[in-house]
Amino acid sequence: MRIDIITVLPELLSPLQHSIVKRAVDKGVAEIHVHDLRQFGIGNYKQVDDYPYGGGGGMVLKPEPLSDCLEMLLKERAYDEIIYLTPDGITLNQKAVNTLSLKNNICLICGHYKGIDQRIRDEYVTLEISIGDYVLSGGEQAAVILTDAIIRILPGAIGDEMSALSDSFQDNLLAPPVYTKPEIWKDRKVPEVLLSGNHKAIDEWRLEQALEITRNKRPDLL
Repeated sequence: MRIDIITVLPELLSPLQHSIVKRAVDKGVAEIHVHDLRQFGIGNYKQVDDYPYGGGGGMVLKPEPLSDCLEMLLKERAYDEIIYLTPDGITLNQKAVNTLSLKNNICLICGHYKGIDQRIRDEYVTLEISIGDYVLSGGEQAAVILTDAIIRILPGAIGDEMSALSDSFQDNLLAPPVYTKPEIWKDRKVPEVLLSGNHKAIDEWRLEQALEITRNKRPDLL
């Protein structure tokens, strides 16, 4: 899978250079290409934003630099999705992540300031995604979250692929509790069933726990 990310602040994408995502890239499971929008800026000052028509606070990313960058990329490959990270997009969930993980090429546009010119959204964007009902300074953090969520479930990204399949939300349930050594800590003991070696009983216990936790914390998922 290849993910292209367009941003005015590439340094905010630095978390993608670590942990599971970095290992996946190093193994060739995924490619991440970051494009600095200022390289397509206008004039001597490489301008990428301007005041909004109609007045009001904040700045808007201009259409010309974004269009030039996108046209360059589109000449090289077709994209399954061109995604704009925006508070008014569909709310990201595991189902959407699973669907996107099946794509070959996606492009992410990180808004900044007050966002991007609407004409770019109308002309190029095929999917708009929000990571929650709040506003960030820019789309870079959202791009990091989306990229991480997609790459970690790609085959070969993590050592134990079954681990990703048992994460919260994969089956519309929250994950059951997990334990590790020591067996007893501050008089709290690991549930006996997890020490039994009976894998059928362990699977049944985990399902029961997942159902109970989901009923208590997120009944809307059931």
